[in-house]
Amino acid sequence: MKTVRRLLYRDIVWSVVFVAIAFLSLFFFIDFVDELENVGRNGYTLGQAVLRGLLEQPGHFYELFPIAVLIGTIYAMARLAQSSEFTILRTGGLGPGLALRLLALPGLVFALLTFVVGDYVAPLTERQALALKAGARGSIVLSGGGAWLKERRPGATPADERSISVNVAAAGVGGALVGVRIFEFDTEGRLRSRIEAERGQVLAGGDWRLRKVQRSDWPTPEAAQANAPLRQQAFNSLDWPSTLDASVVAAALLPAKNMSTIDLWRYTSHLADQDQAVQGHEIQFWKKALYPLACVVMVALALPFAYLHARAGGVSYKVFGGIMLGISFVLLNNASGHLGLLRQWTPWMAAAAPSGLYLLISMAAFAWLVRFR
Repeated sequence: MKTVRRLLYRDIVWSVVFVAIAFLSLFFFIDFVDELENVGRNGYTLGQAVLRGLLEQPGHFYELFPIAVLIGTIYAMARLAQSSEFTILRTGGLGPGLALRLLALPGLVFALLTFVVGDYVAPLTERQALALKAGARGSIVLSGGGAWLKERRPGATPADERSISVNVAAAGVGGALVGVRIFEFDTEGRLRSRIEAERGQVLAGGDWRLRKVQRSDWPTPEAAQANAPLRQQAFNSLDWPSTLDASVVAAALLPAKNMSTIDLWRYTSHLADQDQAVQGHEIQFWKKALYPLACVVMVALALPFAYLHARAGGVSYKVFGGIMLGISFVLLNNASGHLGLLRQWTPWMAAAAPSGLYLLISMAAFAWLVRFR
């Protein structure tokens, strides 16, 4: 059995590594060519373009590795079937249950590798890539009118409670916030103060240090009846106390795909505490948590190809079929999140549906081939 493991694992690992390197090489070339148009602008050099392309690769690895596992495992299994090695293994006592158990181990190792890269390596390199991009362009303009954050502040009495909305237009170098606007409302929904700052920075204690600030304070309804004026002030620097710490701000500014599972959980909890919509980030959290298990599903999906006779098609046809299966999985995985958000599905079910469906397909195909072929 040790020899069988060595034979299977060696072929599967080398095939998966080869496919993963091929995918990453292709995407590095695409990223590098895409960055060439920025070379020479604001001191952006060719070396920085190469570095940014390299920093993007862990994220591509995380997204593409399950497909590489599928294609590589299909190639290894189809090659063993074509050379009749797998038939000899079956004759020697490699039953369907044992074959599944043998392939479960590399599937779990691939899943662990995907989790480590997706939760620790990719978020770090993606943030460095964004910082490099911000350094070349001065700042990164956020789409959709910028990032919005909300905060509630209790007061001594219910009438003193405040609801605060913060808008950040762009992210600058070194975690700087560009185009900060802060709106403070009372319990009746009346605007009480507005702060506009050209730049800001979240300090270690959670306070925000704002630069070039314009502050407007509206009088209370009672003071307005007494003809109290609108008070406007200008500051070169202003420390604004807040419970929105650096992790929450970074989560709001970064795309959800660049966040780790823990960061997504914390940001989802923050949104729930502020009575904001959380389903979209809950779906992203469950997709992030369950996505590594897609490697196990891909290995199970590749196993039926070992039971196809060589006359059922050459290795190239089976690899092409694996590519089509991988593309369909990616499309369904992306569509399930949008469908779950539109149809108000339970977040973990929307995230797990593609993997569950493909696991059922693989087990049905495997059972049919073992019984009838």
